[in-house]
Amino acid sequence: MRILRDYHNVPEECRGLVLAIGNFDGVHRGHQAVIAEAQEIADRKGLAAGVLTFEPHSREFFAPDAPPFRLSTLDTKAAHLKWLGIDVMAALEFNLAFSQKSAEDFVRDVLVEGYNVAHVVVGYDFIFGHKRQGTTVVLAELGKKYGFGVTVVEPVGEGTVIFSSTAIRECLKAGEPGKAATLLGHWWEIEGPVIEGDKRGRTIGFPTANIPLVGYHHPKLGVYAVRVGLHRGTHVDWIDGVANFGMRPTFDKKDVLLEVHLMDWSGDLYDQSLRVAFVDYIRPEMKFAGIEELTEQIAEDVKKARKILSNHNNRQTKYADKKVHS
Repeated sequence: MRILRDYHNVPEECRGLVLAIGNFDGVHRGHQAVIAEAQEIADRKGLAAGVLTFEPHSREFFAPDAPPFRLSTLDTKAAHLKWLGIDVMAALEFNLAFSQKSAEDFVRDVLVEGYNVAHVVVGYDFIFGHKRQGTTVVLAELGKKYGFGVTVVEPVGEGTVIFSSTAIRECLKAGEPGKAATLLGHWWEIEGPVIEGDKRGRTIGFPTANIPLVGYHHPKLGVYAVRVGLHRGTHVDWIDGVANFGMRPTFDKKDVLLEVHLMDWSGDLYDQSLRVAFVDYIRPEMKFAGIEELTEQIAEDVKKARKILSNHNNRQTKYADKKVHS
């Protein structure tokens, strides 16, 4: 998959696409329906299929001090899109100048002159252009004017639940990663660098990799059964694990950190970037009377995590066992 960060001087092989457009935060099943429609049209036309997204997310750009909300970073989004078989990912910088483009300027400059799109696919709630003036109706009109097709995909869901990033965030906040996975079509995962911690875990037999959740939506505090992706060149190895996301009240800590214990594995992870997929919620975070009580509980958590993970198919590894580079 080619990853482009601009719409100027686009390589010829990346032009003339069928392009799905959106933020695609989390690449959930609603997003997948939009992408699948673009791929189907591309197959019929004998063209490449691409995804156009924006970095940072527009909401992040306009409200940088708001609580973190993202379900995926550029890297995890790219990993999911690669597994889905997308040919080109255009991750355009969303800055002040870009935000001030009118709907027509966006269509002319980016879609027509930049990517020479043959067809565009968007979701039913797609909005674009300065002051959100561009709607799906406006896009269809501009498509006729500039000579490309437009397809709008209606809401996708199950029962009364529409697949949406908002619904997924609510599931994660409630400590229901399994329900979030149902909406996503894959486990929810984060990726981040391993930082140095207190190294207390290794003294009690449960060493942890400490990862700050910078920019990500925060799930419910507590202990989770997880799978951990270790980058091995172009390959990713997945290891069963148990993780605590919280403030470590036993040690009077106040900052929020993800501490991940990789089961049946040893090695140095400092300065590496890990993928952590949240499979199930085990228990809330607790304050213990001392190290011995904490150690006993962690041992019990590991047992529960083993049982949970043994009963689940490795659903997240279907997405991108290869590291994607821009």
